[in-house]
Amino acid sequence: MSSDRPPLPDLEVLFSGAPCGLVVTEQNGTIVRANLTFCTWIGMTENALLGRRFQSLLTMGGRIFHQTHWAPLMQMQGSVAEVKLDVLHHDRRIITMLLNGVRREHAGGCFHELALFTTTDRDMYERELLNARKVAEQLLAEKSEAENALREAQEKLRAAYLKAQQRATFAEQMVAIVSHDLKNPLTAIKMATQMLSRSERPPRETTLLGHIGQSTDRAERMISDLLDLALVRVGRGLAVNRAPADLQQLARQSVEELQVAFPAAAWVHQASGEAVVMLDADRLQQAIGNLASNAVAYGDTSLPITVSCHIEEESVLLSVHNHGAPIPESASSALFEPMVRGVSESGDLRSIGLGLFIVREIVAAHGGTVSLESTAETGTVFSLELPRH
Repeated sequence: MSSDRPPLPDLEVLFSGAPCGLVVTEQNGTIVRANLTFCTWIGMTENALLGRRFQSLLTMGGRIFHQTHWAPLMQMQGSVAEVKLDVLHHDRRIITMLLNGVRREHAGGCFHELALFTTTDRDMYERELLNARKVAEQLLAEKSEAENALREAQEKLRAAYLKAQQRATFAEQMVAIVSHDLKNPLTAIKMATQMLSRSERPPRETTLLGHIGQSTDRAERMISDLLDLALVRVGRGLAVNRAPADLQQLARQSVEELQVAFPAAAWVHQASGEAVVMLDADRLQQAIGNLASNAVAYGDTSLPITVSCHIEEESVLLSVHNHGAPIPESASSALFEPMVRGVSESGDLRSIGLGLFIVREIVAAHGGTVSLESTAETGTVFSLELPRH
């Protein structure tokens, strides 16, 4: 029976180039195999590692933990999961790694098979969570003298923090928990602020309520972005709910909302073609909003920002164009990665560097592509190409 599946890569190539460190040791820790990834991380060749004991690569604290906990667990239960250890680089730098191990019987004897992961990304997420937490705490401090309804929201928020701290083990879990638990109290803060703004108040209180409202909006955007990042990181991807939508009407509505959100900028809408397209309207408006915010933050708002929508026979093309300083070619390749951001002079538009990453994921979930062109002569254009059907 024929099959269209391509042949699998060579197992040796898979072992050597795996995206995690792979090490095989004897029961006493003597290294018998190490893949290229692990060797690169610690700055040593496989030949230099062969015959050495794995525990000799650890810090003193790591060796003690290995002897008193890790080795006995491997002996008793045959596996160890998610152990955090400090590994010494060849130049004596410390690299923190997450280790999973299993004891396995082979024809040649009993061996320990280890898989190691670096924790750089995880530590970065934790720092971003701490920054988000400080922002929320600042909101509570500014609103400490508000009405009783706001005090109740403050208690809910503190309870949400306590729950998040207790359950946080991985950065992705922390992001998801904080994102969900902060939405309700932030919504309560926003609604209460709007209610308080409707009545006559002294100028100072009116100004404070305006600052609180702006800060709440910014916190909500950060939380939504972090939640989307968590979904992508745990492998679920961004959820899209496709439904028939008038794409030109959706683009016009987005431009109208942008004119309200960013009144200092001049907005232009260009359209060609009319058709109903199967897509997630909310997600696509989110992508347009992220690109528009990026244009306002880093472009020249004294010149028009253009949102274009062109519908062709097999595909649709959405683009956001702004004038201003071009994006360096050296930075464009990493621009759609998470936690990558430019430097904006506008404090109201500062972010945690997830906007373009989320745009890329939304487009990918629709089966499309995103591209960037940026020159000093023509300005900067972000283009989204989506399949029409």
